[in-house]
Amino acid sequence: MGFSLHHTIVKEMCELELHYKNHLEAVYCISGEGKLRNLETGEVHRLRSGVLYALNKHEKHLIISENEMHMICVFNPPLTGEEVHNEEGSYELIEE
Repeated sequence: MGFSLHHTIVKEMCELELHYKNHLEAVYCISGEGKLRNLETGEVHRLRSGVLYALNKHEKHLIISENEMHMICVFNPPLTGEEVHNEEGSYELIEE
């Protein structure tokens, strides 16, 4: 279908530096609170239930959780489930 859908849990008081160079991502927060810091622009956005963010320029970013956050994440191209974040916080592109 051209995308994959995931339920992601970010533990309380966690910082995740991410940079999806090979994928586009949209994220809908269903519970919890935190912040997204765009490491390229310096912008900071509040994350809480009902907030959606989309990084359509492969921006390097930081997720900072204040408490446990549950997120619904959509990736294009789709993830296979075998990906592991590399040292840059990115997923390698897995060819079929």
